Amino acid sequence: MAFDVGTAIAAIGAGIAIAGGAIGTGVAQSGIGSAGLGLIAEKRENFGTVLLFFFIPETLLIFGFIIAILIMLKASLI
Repeated sequence: MAFDVGTAIAAIGAGIAIAGGAIGTGVAQSGIGSAGLGLIAEKRENFGTVLLFFFIPETLLIFGFIIAILIMLKASLI
């Protein structure tokens, strides 16, 4: 199976979509995690709120994954 330049660029773009989502999620969760841990140390009843805020950035990775799948489908890679 031979790949042309457009297919290769589409594969790189799909990888960048996933990597960008993963990096963005990591950066966001690092800030939320440290602030949330300080809040939980002071008021334990806010654990559920902190947990919710900790999971919200995961949507960045999910969006990146969906975009990567759409790119790969358009380029006939999958």
